[in-house]
Amino acid sequence: MTREQFFRTLAPIAIRVRREGSPLFVSVRLAQNLLETGGVIPSWNNVCGIKVGSGKPNAYWRGKTVNRSTWEVRDGRNVFESADFRAYDSIYDCYKDQDLLLRLPRYAPVRAADEPEKQARALQASGYATDPRYADKLIDIMNAHGLRRYDREADEVPEGAMPVAIEIDGSKIGDGCAIDGITWGPARAIGEALGASVGWNNGEVLINGEPWPTKVFGSAGFVPVRRLAETLGARVVWDGAGKKVIIRR
Repeated sequence: MTREQFFRTLAPIAIRVRREGSPLFVSVRLAQNLLETGGVIPSWNNVCGIKVGSGKPNAYWRGKTVNRSTWEVRDGRNVFESADFRAYDSIYDCYKDQDLLLRLPRYAPVRAADEPEKQARALQASGYATDPRYADKLIDIMNAHGLRRYDREADEVPEGAMPVAIEIDGSKIGDGCAIDGITWGPARAIGEALGASVGWNNGEVLINGEPWPTKVFGSAGFVPVRRLAETLGARVVWDGAGKKVIIRR
């Protein structure tokens, strides 16, 4: 697999997760994937270099592990160590588990970064890796392979649509768009945040097993935000000045 094939394989999944509200820029995520794997997607789908750590199994990591040799920097010296890494059922699960990890307070600067370069440096400063050149390497990969094109793709909305931010209880959950007076948002990000089961069947989003009106942007399913939130018992407020939908549980 060439580097370009590697990025083309992972990009649709990374774009989907970004549209569902991931704090990571697609360019940063793909650069990190290359740096962590060397361009080879492992059979256990951990392309983010996530160790087992003290975390507990969740909806995306079900407790499976693999033990592998890893290169680290300890006290200024390069060392090889054996470590337990999380194993995933899919790349999507790996990305979503990484997003859970990035909710920790130490990663607040990563979530707040408004540019890929700032985010790469915030990842290093927050202690994601022991390599003192981690951020520089991520930025070099982004530049060498033009990965910011995937950030632009993730931000694209259909012609004639207005970009809309979606917040739940004061935290941004994802990006949507308003089309003909209806705001559409990422079904999985919103539905799961409000306690619903979200599925997919033949091009339709399923909310608690029932089909919903669906639009597909990239590889993500979008549904009417107000209808979804109110069906799940939440209140919805439209902030016209800020171009955002505010959901309150």
